[in-house]
Amino acid sequence: MFVIFGAAGNVGKASAAALRRAGRTVRAVVRNEKQGEFLAGIGCEIAVADLFDTSAVARAIEGAQAVQLLCPVPHAHTDPADAMRHMIDASVAALRAAPPQHVLALSDYGAEHESGTGITTLFHYLETQLQTVDSRLTFLRAAEHMHNWARTLPTALACGVLPSLHHPLSKRFPTVAAQDVGLLAADLLLDDGARQGSPRVVSIEGDERVSALDVARTIGDLAVREIVAREVPRDQWNAMLQGAGLGELYARLITDLYDAHNAGRIDVEAQSSERRFGTTKLADVLAAILPRVAAAARTAEAAR
Repeated sequence: MFVIFGAAGNVGKASAAALRRAGRTVRAVVRNEKQGEFLAGIGCEIAVADLFDTSAVARAIEGAQAVQLLCPVPHAHTDPADAMRHMIDASVAALRAAPPQHVLALSDYGAEHESGTGITTLFHYLETQLQTVDSRLTFLRAAEHMHNWARTLPTALACGVLPSLHHPLSKRFPTVAAQDVGLLAADLLLDDGARQGSPRVVSIEGDERVSALDVARTIGDLAVREIVAREVPRDQWNAMLQGAGLGELYARLITDLYDAHNAGRIDVEAQSSERRFGTTKLADVLAAILPRVAAAARTAEAAR
C-alpha cells in the first residue's frame, strides 16, 4: 500500500496516477470526499484526514508500505508557521508510532538552512523531525513551482504588468512543474533498494532556469499581447501581499523567502543531493493555466 498525502494537489495527483499506472495499491489522503472523486475514479482508496490530528494520520497510514508526505503551509491561520509546525508534529508522531518501510517527504530548495529563509525554514523543521522516524527517508526538494505564477496572472492580463519579487528581473532562478515533481516522487517510492544511514536527498528543477523577464515574455506570447515585468520595490512587498489578503505573519514568511532567494540562498544543495531535471516547459504550464484565469476574469467583469 502506497499512501499519498495531499493527493488532490498537482504533485500528489501526479504521484497517485503514476503509481496506479504501475499497478500499485494507492490510498489517497484528502481533506474532504469531493477532493477524492478523480482519485477514486482511477482506482485509489480514499481516506479523509486532518493533518493536525495524530489519530487521523495514524488511521491513514495503517498498513502502508510507503508514505508520501506533504505538509502544506496553512496560510489561512493567523500564525501559519506555528500551525505548520503543529501539523508536522502530529504527522511525525503517527509515523514514529507505526513507521512504514519508506517515507518520502516533499520539501523545498534551501531546506538545509535552519533560519533566515521564511517559508523554507518550515521544510527544514519537517526534515529534522522526520529523522526521528525509524523508516528509510527520502527528502525530495523541489525548486519554485511554475504554477505559483498563477497568482500574478490576473494582474498581468488586466494591466499588462507582471509584478515580481525576484530581483533583479534578469536574475535566472530554478523552477519546476508540479507534475514533474509528482512523477519523480512516484519513481523514488517505487525504488525499493535498501539504503541505510542518512536520508536520501534528491533535488528537482526544470531543464532550464528562467528570469522574471522570461516569465513575462512567455505570458505575452501566450496571451498575444505585451506583458512587462516590474520589480516590486522591497519597501512595498508587505503592503502588496497584505493587500492581496495575506495575513501579516504569512506575508513576512514570503518576504523573508524572497530576500533569501535574491541573496542566492535558495538553490540546490549541490554537494549533498542527487540532481534530477523535469522536462515540462514553463510555456506548457502557463498555457494550461491561462484559459482558466482569463475565464475567471471575464466572469468577474460580467458580474460588475
